[in-house]
Amino acid sequence: MADTGRGIRPARSVRYRLLAIALLPMLVILPLLLGVTVYRWNEKFDATLISKVNGDLTIAHQYLAHILDNTGEHITALGGSARFRDVANDGDGLRAFLADARARLELDFLYVIDPDGKLVTSVTSQTAASLRTDWPVIRDALAGKPATGIDILDNADLEDLSPDLASRARLPLVPTPNAVPTERTEETRGMVVQSASPVTLGDGRNAVLVGGILLNQNLVFIDTINDLVYREASLPEGSQGTATLFLDDVRISTNVRLFEGRRALGTRVSSAVRSAVLGEGRTWLDSAFVVNDWYISAYEPITDSHGKHVGMLYVGFLEAPFTAAKHQTVLTIIVAFLAITAASVPIFLRWARGIFEPLERVDATIAKVESGDLGARTGPVDSRDEIGRVAVHLDDLLDQLERSDRQLRRWNEELNARVDERTRELQLANRRLEATTKQLIMSEKLAAIGEITAGVAHEINNPIAVMQGNLEVIRAVVGDRAELAKVEFQLLDDQIQRISQIVTKLLQFAKPEEFAGFADRHAPGAAAADCLPLVQHLLTKAAIEVRLADTATRLVLMNRTELQQVIVNLVVNAIHAMPDGGRLGIKTRDSDRADRTGVEIVISDTGVGMDPDVAARVFDPFFTTKRQEGTGLGLSISQTLVTRQGGAISATSRPGEGATFTVWLPEAE
Repeated sequence: MADTGRGIRPARSVRYRLLAIALLPMLVILPLLLGVTVYRWNEKFDATLISKVNGDLTIAHQYLAHILDNTGEHITALGGSARFRDVANDGDGLRAFLADARARLELDFLYVIDPDGKLVTSVTSQTAASLRTDWPVIRDALAGKPATGIDILDNADLEDLSPDLASRARLPLVPTPNAVPTERTEETRGMVVQSASPVTLGDGRNAVLVGGILLNQNLVFIDTINDLVYREASLPEGSQGTATLFLDDVRISTNVRLFEGRRALGTRVSSAVRSAVLGEGRTWLDSAFVVNDWYISAYEPITDSHGKHVGMLYVGFLEAPFTAAKHQTVLTIIVAFLAITAASVPIFLRWARGIFEPLERVDATIAKVESGDLGARTGPVDSRDEIGRVAVHLDDLLDQLERSDRQLRRWNEELNARVDERTRELQLANRRLEATTKQLIMSEKLAAIGEITAGVAHEINNPIAVMQGNLEVIRAVVGDRAELAKVEFQLLDDQIQRISQIVTKLLQFAKPEEFAGFADRHAPGAAAADCLPLVQHLLTKAAIEVRLADTATRLVLMNRTELQQVIVNLVVNAIHAMPDGGRLGIKTRDSDRADRTGVEIVISDTGVGMDPDVAARVFDPFFTTKRQEGTGLGLSISQTLVTRQGGAISATSRPGEGATFTVWLPEAE
C-alpha cells in the first residue's frame, strides 16, 4: 500500500496546478506586463517632458541671441547713419541724437569715446570723463570691426556709466536651501548686452559708438521670454512656466515667485546645478528644486566676451501637475485591472473547481486505502468526462485489490507461522552449538596450559633450587661478612621468590583446585590496606594519589593471600593505566545481589580507559594490552579465585575516562 500511496500523492498538487493555470496569466503575467508597460510609459512620459523643456530652452536661447543681434545691428546702423555724420561736429546735437536713439532702441546706455577712452558724448551727463576700452567688443571696434557680446561690469564700472545703473544692479542675496555657501550679502555686478561700432567724427577722428542693455532686474526682457515660451494654454491647468537669468548663481531677472507679489530676485541656484552648468559647462535637463517647488528645468551656461561662463539662462515649468496626472493615469489603470480581475477570477475558479473536486475525491479515497480502509470507494461523480471514468475504474481496481489482499493475508499468516517455528529451532541449535564450541575451546586451552605448566615447572623450578642452594652456600662461606651484603642477598631471595610465584600462578590457573588455600574470615578493607605497601614503589614512581574509603561492615570468607593477590593485580593494572599520574580509588562497601548479602571492593583509576571490545575481553586467558610485559593471566586468575568463592568480578570503562573494576564476594556465614 505504501508504494501505491507514493504513486498517487503527487495528484494532490493538481488543485494548485489548475489554480496556477487559471490565475497565473491574470494575477502574475498580466500584472508584470502591465508593470513593464507602465514603467516604459513613465520613462517615455518623463522623456517627453525633458524634450519639451529642452525645446523651451531653445526658444529662450534664440530670443537672447536675437537681443544680441538686434543690439549690434542697431548700434552699427546708428553709427553709420547720415544723421550721425551730420551731427558729429555738433556736441549738443549729437547728444540729442543719441538720447532720441536710446529711447527708440530701448537702450540703457549709449556713448561715444575716442581711442584713448575719453568720453566724447553720452546720453547722460553723469557718465565719467574716461571709460574702459579693454573690453573685447570695444577692442574689436577700435580695430574697425563691429562687435556685440555679454559682459559682466563691476559696480564701479556701472557707476562710471550711470549711478542709476549701479543702483539697479544691486540685489540683496536671499538665503537659499541647497545653494553653495557664501559670505556675500548682495550682488553688485551687472550683466549687460554691450555692442560697439567704429565711427568717424566730424573732424576726421576715429571713435567708437558703444551702447547696451543692463539685464539685471530687466523684467521686460525676462517676461518676454516667458510669454514666448509659455503661451496661454501651452501647459496643463495648474502648471506654471518660469524663466530666469542668472549672474553666476544669483537670480538677477526672473518671474519665479518667492511668495505672492514678490519675485525671487537674489535667490541662488542649487549647488548641483551650479556645478554641472557653470563648473562643467553642461546643459542641465532634469527635475530641479527651484526656490520653493520642483520644476522640470533646463539650464544653459551664458558665456561673456572673454569666453568665460558667467551666468545661466533657465526655463522650466511646475512638475506637480504632470506628476499628479501621471499618478492619476497609473491609478486608473490599476483600478481597471483590479475590476477586471475581480470579475474574471471567480469564473476561472468555478471552471477549475469542476476539475479538481473529483480528483480530490479520488485522492481522499486513496488516502483512506493507504491508512488501512480497503473498503473506501470514490462513488459516483458528476463529471462524465475522463476524470469520471478514472473514478469508476479506480473503484473497480480497489475491489480487485481488496480481494487479493485478503488472500495474501491468509498466505502471509501461514508463512509467518512456519518461519517462526523454523526460527525457534535454528536459535536453539545455534545456542547449543555456541556452548559446545566454547567448551571445546576452553578444553583445548586448558590442555595446552597443562602441558606448558609441566614444562615450566620442570625447566624453571630446578634452576631456582640450584640458585637458592648456592645462595645458602655463599652465606655459609662468607660467614659474618654476609651482613655487609644483606640487602643484596635479600633482593636475590625476593627475585627467586617472585619467579616461584609466577610458576605457581601458571599451575594455579591450570589446576586451581589443587592450589586452593585455607579460607578464613577477613575484613576486605583491612586486606586492601595491607596491599598498598606492596605497590608503594609503583605509586611513588608514577605520582599517583590514593583514596581509600572503607565503609564495609561485613566479612568475607576467602584465603587472605588469594584476596590480596586479586586486589594487588587490579591495583597494578590501574597504575599501568596511569603512566602520567592520576588518582587511584579503593572502596569497600556492603552490597546485596540476588537476595544474597555481600561486599563490594571497587578499584577505579583516571587512566586512559578501554574501548568496549577490549573491556569485554580483559578476563580472557592470555589476552593482554601490555605486549612486552604482561602474560594475560592476571585478570583470568583473579576471576577464577573470585568465582571459586561464589563471587563475581566485572569491569566498566570508556576511552579517556579511566576504568572501574568491581569485585563482589558473599558475606561469610
